[in-house]
Amino acid sequence: FQRCVGMDALNSLHSTTFEMDEKHGTKYHKRLLEFIRMVQHENLVIGGAMTDVKGDRSKGPAEQEDPDLFLRIVDRDDKGVYISGAKAHQTGCINSHWMIVMPAIRLTEADKDYAVVGAIPVDAPGITYIYGRRSCDTRSMEPGDMDQGNSQFSGQEAMVIFDRAFIPNELIFMDGEYEFASMLIERFTCYHRRSYVCKTGVGDVLIGAAASIADYNGIPNVSHIKDKLVEMTHLNESIYGTGIASSHQSQKMKSGVWQNDEMLANVCKHNVTRFPYQIGRFAQDIAGGLMVTLPSEAEFRSPETGPLLRKYLKAKKGVDVENKMRILRLIENMTMGRNAVGYLTESMHG
Repeated sequence: FQRCVGMDALNSLHSTTFEMDEKHGTKYHKRLLEFIRMVQHENLVIGGAMTDVKGDRSKGPAEQEDPDLFLRIVDRDDKGVYISGAKAHQTGCINSHWMIVMPAIRLTEADKDYAVVGAIPVDAPGITYIYGRRSCDTRSMEPGDMDQGNSQFSGQEAMVIFDRAFIPNELIFMDGEYEFASMLIERFTCYHRRSYVCKTGVGDVLIGAAASIADYNGIPNVSHIKDKLVEMTHLNESIYGTGIASSHQSQKMKSGVWQNDEMLANVCKHNVTRFPYQIGRFAQDIAGGLMVTLPSEAEFRSPETGPLLRKYLKAKKGVDVENKMRILRLIENMTMGRNAVGYLTESMHG
């Protein structure tokens, strides 16, 4: 689950640490390579903790009324540094093994304490997680499994608060080199915006669900249904195509790592901020109003109301009513329920 952010961090740091060492004579690149060897050997999942809470958006880190609104170094000794602050919107942090903390904004000389990059275990002392809540999440605690979703492998978001968390010297990959913060961020976002082709896999599922409910209702060959499914596919593959093109037009960096094309990565991300919403609208159109007025699974299992629902929610011959209900719940989940966090809002703001 969710390896993209860590991989984007490792790749962008590969080239940035190489160029920092070139300018300053530091040893960040060697440290990073040692960390990567360990990560690969142990098959670890890395979370990329970049997004600060930011406070007053018109001010830089050192200008904030509360200096902790951007992650910063608050103390140091001969063994390493201590960091405090918070990172927001951390998808998958709970089920990652390590986090790499990074700056989230262009820094000035006054912001040197905020120019810190380092690796830290997710269960290190001084770290607190405040778990995010989602639309419809209490419904998954009701009897049955229709509203549980992917209960074994589903994702989550949390705010991560650091209170004098310690990073040892051998896991520090930037310490005060503020002029390299923007380079790191630009390279990271270039990878990450290209990686949003992951949303096309989710889009494939939603297109399949829309096609399935049309088939269950006996209208797969109606012209406007086919037109909508074609348009959904066109939008989905347009996201995928720009991501693949960005990778294809990558360039080799000084460090030996390959950096994908920035323009096409940003076009990919621009498509992702728009097209999933349009695909979701088509899916809701095809699904019909029952998607949001469907009674609960408890009613479906009830000896009193269950037979009535099986009678009146019947689709075309040969279609199990429960399958129809599950497809409708899937479309609801992806376009306005818990998974809409990952498919819609995350596509906009990720």
